[in-house]
Amino acid sequence: MVQISTILSLLASTALVAGMPAPAPTAAPNLAKRASCTFSGSSGAAAVSKSKASCATIVLSALAVPSGTTLDLTKLTSGTKVIFEGTTTFGYEEWSGPLVSVSGTDITVTGAKGSVLDGNGARWWDGKGSNGGKTKPKFFYAHSLKSSSIVDMTFKDSPVQLMSINSATSLTISGLTMNNANGASKGHNTDAFDVGSSTGVTITGATIVNQDDCLAVNSGTDITFTGGSCSGGHGLSIGSVGGRSDNTIDTVNISSSTIKNSQNGVRIKTVYGATGTVKGVTYKDITLSGITKYGIVIEQDYENGSPTGTPTTGVPITDLTIENVKGTVSSSGTNIYILCGKGACSSWTWSGNSVTGGKTSSGCKNVPSAASC
Repeated sequence: MVQISTILSLLASTALVAGMPAPAPTAAPNLAKRASCTFSGSSGAAAVSKSKASCATIVLSALAVPSGTTLDLTKLTSGTKVIFEGTTTFGYEEWSGPLVSVSGTDITVTGAKGSVLDGNGARWWDGKGSNGGKTKPKFFYAHSLKSSSIVDMTFKDSPVQLMSINSATSLTISGLTMNNANGASKGHNTDAFDVGSSTGVTITGATIVNQDDCLAVNSGTDITFTGGSCSGGHGLSIGSVGGRSDNTIDTVNISSSTIKNSQNGVRIKTVYGATGTVKGVTYKDITLSGITKYGIVIEQDYENGSPTGTPTTGVPITDLTIENVKGTVSSSGTNIYILCGKGACSSWTWSGNSVTGGKTSSGCKNVPSAASC
């Protein structure tokens, strides 16, 4: 039997609870979207540097970046979209640059229809590139970009190297155009893509006219270049590999591309006396025309940017595939040149290749049995 005192106690507790105010609801999270911001003119570069963290979309409309100034798009908030509109110009100064620098996670950089980043490189071009003369700014740093994309960008007249890709992870670059045709006489070292210490970089549909490597992979893993058109430069290159803090290349696929009116077609170069690794590189379905120096060149003798003629074995080239590389070399050029250190080139696959029109090299050394020189 329940005692009367117990019942009275329960009734008192119930009344006390009923008299208390209801708990306040949990505050809803702040779901306000960041702003869409437009920057233009000569003050735009400074303004975007100050305000970039608060902008979900950054529109750069006919920006005029002052001399000696980097258009600073580094450390963008995750998910930021950057859109270039109109013509972006840069003031003149002798300095190393870069003119533009972008970094962040889940970043999308896009060129609107008709937009162009004009480096007006003729102000710097002196035929010496980065090897002397005027100090020239590099154009575009795509450094520390993760899970990001660069889409439909158009560049014109780069003073020296165009795009440096470093410490990038899962970066996609598609539909990029670089037109450095105006630098044909004095432009130099105008590499289109220099890739280092990156993983998962994919470059598709690039159209390049320049005066140096269309692509140079100096280190990295899982790098893809496909559907490209390269003209006027030094070809599609691996290296030079060696002499840097990172000297490892593993899994690079270069395919379905054309190289015309260039010094070289397919090129792999490693540094004399250095150490490192070149593994799992594939060139497939590459069409050559108007090549003036080498159709296919693979050499392990680079020192200070030039071949020594004596290969070394510290950077072995293994699991290399050269397949369906076809085209023509000028009569003064060489079809194929392979210079390997003893035992330093192995496990190669070589099929369906036909490079004609030039000379047959008599200086090849230690060519793997699968290949021909």
